[in-house]
Amino acid sequence: MADELRIALAQMNAAVGDIEGNAAKVEELAARGRDAGAQLVVFPELTLTGYPPEDLLLKRGFLRRAQAALDGLAVSGVTAVVGWPEEDSGHVYNAAAVVAEDEVRAVYRKMLLPNYGVFDERRWFEPGDAPVVVDVGGTPVGITICEDIWTEDYLQRPLYDRDPAEELSLKGIDLLLNLSASPFHLGKPAIRREMLGVVARQAKVPVIYCNAVGGQDQLVFDGYSLVIRPDGQPAAQMAGFVEETLVIDPFRGETLPVSDDPDPAQLYQALVLGLRDYATKCGFSSACLGLSGGIDSALTAVIAADALGAGNVHGLTMPSPYSSGGSVNDSIALAENLGIRCDTLPISDIYHTIKATLKPLFAGKAEDVTEENIQARIRGVLLMAFSNKDGHLLLTTGNKSELAVGYCTIYGDMCGGLAVISDLPKTRVYEVCRWINRDREIIPWNTIDKPPSAELRPDQKDQDTLPPYDVLDAILELYVEKQCSTDEIIESGHEETIVRWIQRRVDLNEWKRQQAAPGLRVTSKAFGIGRRMPVVQRFVG
Repeated sequence: MADELRIALAQMNAAVGDIEGNAAKVEELAARGRDAGAQLVVFPELTLTGYPPEDLLLKRGFLRRAQAALDGLAVSGVTAVVGWPEEDSGHVYNAAAVVAEDEVRAVYRKMLLPNYGVFDERRWFEPGDAPVVVDVGGTPVGITICEDIWTEDYLQRPLYDRDPAEELSLKGIDLLLNLSASPFHLGKPAIRREMLGVVARQAKVPVIYCNAVGGQDQLVFDGYSLVIRPDGQPAAQMAGFVEETLVIDPFRGETLPVSDDPDPAQLYQALVLGLRDYATKCGFSSACLGLSGGIDSALTAVIAADALGAGNVHGLTMPSPYSSGGSVNDSIALAENLGIRCDTLPISDIYHTIKATLKPLFAGKAEDVTEENIQARIRGVLLMAFSNKDGHLLLTTGNKSELAVGYCTIYGDMCGGLAVISDLPKTRVYEVCRWINRDREIIPWNTIDKPPSAELRPDQKDQDTLPPYDVLDAILELYVEKQCSTDEIIESGHEETIVRWIQRRVDLNEWKRQQAAPGLRVTSKAFGIGRRMPVVQRFVG
């Protein structure tokens, strides 16, 4: 082993498909690491293409350009380990290239391909079959990619019959690298740190874990890259949700402070990063949204102002005959606190015109949810028109609790390009909002404290239709995230009538969710990516 080995972890935010742009960033960060005294620079999984490129991997031109970018990398004075999709004789591998002095010195192919949850790697890749050890300055270094180091105890069930980290350990390595693209959900950073500690203790070597950072469609990659000592204790943890580089010698025993942000801070940072990258990587520089005076639209506005800048966020408040004056005032106060623009577009005249137009068809029929939905759909039309005219990204503001049970209007409040908080349960919405107001009032306290209401009929309250949100969210976590049966949830102590009502509402509203805007995943099981349920099905329970 060398007397000294300084390693740079390049926690990089790659853009899927921007192969040349990603390659340029690799060169820049490799040079930065070299200039900081590093001999080795480690990048995340599939650095050159971004992760996950999904069916872009089925395009031969995409693979050719990725290979050309790798072959053209200008890396000198340092060794870089870079992820890219390797095509060989018609087979595609999730691979890592060891690049030094402008040439590829070695290639490792990922052995374990996840095919559960949000992952579908067996759709695109063949598994590698051999461990790879490279010499860096006299140190034998083993290379793994993401899933390769996830041990059985930290998977949903036993999935693999080999252990790449153990195989490398038997080859006599002194250091283990892992290039990763591990997406965020609440609690995931702590799980990774614990799991990597197990790997380091078993291999008896330091572990360098370099994770991707950034938003990609519904996924958010949080970074939190790690250096773990052979005793399993963390020597360093990089920041979450930001692109940065850390240079460290894992053999000197130095320890940097390691701590996790509180839950609401992690959730907030994930949503800000997810929105910022979704917007900017899609070419949007501004966003618009409806401001109802309620807590969900308030939180979405705060996230948008942080992600894009207050001057790039435009709110519309659209009072109907049933909107309270307080809701309009709360929307205006929020906009003033954030420094975003807010315009008022009353919809009462439009609403009455539509009702008058429909009167011959509705004669003799009592008003019901139909008239409530008309108001939501009017707002959707206005917001979409505003989005089209000025080129704003329209943000929807519904939370996970409402989306789960269908307490939302298709083609109304569900209109939009991104559902920012659609994986945030209502109880978490309140938690994050109170955290936002921890030092001063940003969201009007009246918005947080008043009973939630859609304000689509006189004196309407959410709890006229829904169970209390703490009850609803507890049952949804069991049914959606933990996959518990109805009977198991009842046996855990929840009231049978409520459990069966929630279960049926979740099942019956799959058709709505499949037409919803993509949402940012922050829990272990989000609606959308990673959850594939049929719309037409008759299973109950």
